[in-house]
Amino acid sequence: MARSTLSSRFRRLDIDQYDENRFVEEPDEAAAAAAETDAGPEEQAQGTMLKVLTSFKSSEIEQAVNSLDRNGIDLLMKYIYKGFEKPTENSSAILLQWHEKALAVGGLGSIVRVLTARKTV
Repeated sequence: MARSTLSSRFRRLDIDQYDENRFVEEPDEAAAAAAETDAGPEEQAQGTMLKVLTSFKSSEIEQAVNSLDRNGIDLLMKYIYKGFEKPTENSSAILLQWHEKALAVGGLGSIVRVLTARKTV
């Protein structure tokens, strides 16, 4: 018994490295790479859609919205709400015009479908 208590191998472990105040979590490289590739195309699509919506003249908005089917209006509403999340200069006023016209055609059901949808843009 005395022989096993004199062992000093357990002292080689630095327990201070496991202290909560000193612990630094290393980022997972695979998860970070996947997040970068997933976020890129979505943000690019949102930027492109915002450019398209802002390039329309105010008089052409109603005609464009009337040409869409129900799924198209729902998708348009998704992009409008996404644009509200990250506004740029003067984009909110233009998006409000689009929202007004899309609401007139799609009704409240379109807003409900967008807000309750699991898939986002």
